[in-house]
Amino acid sequence: MAGIGHNSGRVDAPGHSWRRHVWTKARKDLLPKLPIEVIRLRVRRAAELGLPYKTYAGIRASTGHDLIGFLFSSNALQVLRQGQDLPATHAHKLACLHDAARIAAAHHPLRPADIARQPGIDLAFAAPPFDSSWSAMRTQVVAMATAKGHPADRLLMVGDTAFEREWAEAARMAGYLPADQFFDGA
Repeated sequence: MAGIGHNSGRVDAPGHSWRRHVWTKARKDLLPKLPIEVIRLRVRRAAELGLPYKTYAGIRASTGHDLIGFLFSSNALQVLRQGQDLPATHAHKLACLHDAARIAAAHHPLRPADIARQPGIDLAFAAPPFDSSWSAMRTQVVAMATAKGHPADRLLMVGDTAFEREWAEAARMAGYLPADQFFDGA
């Protein structure tokens, strides 16, 4: 027996349309009403970061902070072998990032120096091995993300595998974005 106020799972009960109206209005009232100047600033910031506004706004809403940079995997950068250069479209996209940290993680057998020499990369580190424990992976990714003195939750992970998505979760980064979405239209 359900208690007072429980709808017993029925959605067609009398008053359903009124309840839906009230809930819809309540949810709409919860959303912030930003001044147009703030929206313009955020649209500009999204463009500086090379992100669609909807993606940027979603990350900003979920973290409560502005993004200050990116952590790229060598897979996302499409640098898979020693001596291989970053694709020109990727290099151009990285060069267009303004006021953003660009940190990279080199998967074995690449060395961080192989990635650090790529145009548009500020710092490079060795990526966590695939057999790392969750805590070891978290420690290593947090160290990479915070190397420039910023908290990890202000960096966006751009990766190419589910393993790299786990890095973002383990380090409590701002989020994860698949490389094809980030570099699409570069």
